[in-house]
Amino acid sequence: MAAARLQSVPTPDRRLLVLTEGQFAVHDAKTAIGLIRYGREPVVAVLDSTKAGRNVDEFLPGHDVPFVASLEEALALPEPPDALVIGIAPTGGRLPDAWRSTIRDALAARLDVLSGLHQFLGDDPEFSAAAAASGARIVDYRRPPERMETAVGRPHGANKRVILTVATDCALGKMSAALELAAAARSAGHSACMVPTGQTGMMIEGWGVAVDRLVSDFLNGTVEWLVEQGETRADWVIVEGQGSLDHPAYSAVTLGLIHGATPHAMVMVHKPGLLEHDFEHRPDASYPIADLPDFIALHERVAALVRPSKVVAVALNTSLIADDRDARRQIEATAAETGLPCDDPVRFDAEFLWSDIEAAVEALPWV
Repeated sequence: MAAARLQSVPTPDRRLLVLTEGQFAVHDAKTAIGLIRYGREPVVAVLDSTKAGRNVDEFLPGHDVPFVASLEEALALPEPPDALVIGIAPTGGRLPDAWRSTIRDALAARLDVLSGLHQFLGDDPEFSAAAAASGARIVDYRRPPERMETAVGRPHGANKRVILTVATDCALGKMSAALELAAAARSAGHSACMVPTGQTGMMIEGWGVAVDRLVSDFLNGTVEWLVEQGETRADWVIVEGQGSLDHPAYSAVTLGLIHGATPHAMVMVHKPGLLEHDFEHRPDASYPIADLPDFIALHERVAALVRPSKVVAVALNTSLIADDRDARRQIEATAAETGLPCDDPVRFDAEFLWSDIEAAVEALPWV
């Protein structure tokens, strides 16, 4: 049994089976989709009997990954998996009871089990016994590091540039935007990295801390420490955001990231067409998505309570807009509304947006 710490380096030869049974959707299966799009380890199949016989390419063009109906079918593949990944990120981070038998069987078959749930599978007596019997590992990526340090107001290193992705709601693509922008920065010849602050980012990048699991007193300090680690890896440090500053359930982690990372700049992620926060505990209540210009100004005011920062660009998630031309029109409208560079770095080329971000950051008086 192993716990996720700052380092959790991927095994290049390890093959993944991602479990999403009945929940393969953009919002529910964030981990599955993130690993398929950006993971360094190959996903050999997605275990979801409701889509058996189909292919992930239907939902994520360019990704040839079959859906299988059972663990046995996955194990019979020409290149069978070495690990089973819990591919969903449900509210509260609990394991569906119906999945227990699949996890037991995977452990018995000597597959490692990789989980980003709040419910630690390695602490489950039945699972830990099965892992001990077969020699398989259970990795709980949300298990916090053994450090209890508050923020100390650490200044950024010389010639380092820190950018944080923030958003108007949860699950909009803050991680995807950070990964795309870091890749664009490297393509432009810069030393750049993403700082993973959530379980899926950790699985992709091989290090980091799931900051939404931390004791609140140590949230800012751990984020500060993570940025320090990022600065040892690259000159341009792009911190993966979490939550949303006005979300009724997840605002605290966003504030901790802003004040812990003390970014030179922020990139606002926004999803046109999304009107309300997804807050399933109160279906009778309405929590509307904030007005974009006002929300941008709010982030700058909140950041300035500790250290100045500026939102320098908007990264749109245009997935609710089917036609590319309509998506482009929305991007132009958002740029006009905010007065900021704007694009969809996942749908379109991230390099143009990165160029604008780089120029804006270098022009900031506090850089």
